[in-house]
Amino acid sequence: MFKPALMIMSASALALAACGQKTSDTAVANDSPTFDAGNAGVADTNSTAMATPAAVTGNQAFVNMAAASDAFEITTSKLALDNGASAAVKKYANQMISAHTASTDKLKATTASLSPALTPDPTLSAAQQATVDSLKGLKGAAFDTAYIQAQQEAHQQTLDTLKGYAATGDVAALKTFATGLVPTVAAHLNMAKGLKA
Repeated sequence: MFKPALMIMSASALALAACGQKTSDTAVANDSPTFDAGNAGVADTNSTAMATPAAVTGNQAFVNMAAASDAFEITTSKLALDNGASAAVKKYANQMISAHTASTDKLKATTASLSPALTPDPTLSAAQQATVDSLKGLKGAAFDTAYIQAQQEAHQQTLDTLKGYAATGDVAALKTFATGLVPTVAAHLNMAKGLKA
């Protein structure tokens, strides 16, 4: 029912943006919640998740963040085994692969037991994918330095998100999952802070 209007508004917004009229950006942003409040809420949740991970409150958004976090850790750590130079970095990477594979399994078991069940989506965020792409082009000490920084940032974001959901989430099983992972992720963060390239 809203599709024709949405398509017309999208085409208009694109046309106005192409003309460089800054007022159209404000108008479209201000009008967007009026045609589908449900979608606006979803967009708000996703943008909140990207801006401040600790503020994630939607159950599916939290589950997806946790799945993507594990996928990011596994992917970047596999790269570390191939591209890294430091034995300490490679040892840490093996620990991350093992721990985050276990975390993924626990998340899948937890979400499958819910009613209704939730399906974790491990799709990386744009920022996570950009980091992976950047790491792919590095080798040796340069890789190690970038990997260590990525691990520190990713684990801090994940820790903040887990603590946030543990405090404010509304699904008991997911709160237990989040609370249970906080010490592990905090330990991973401290390990990453102690790594040297």
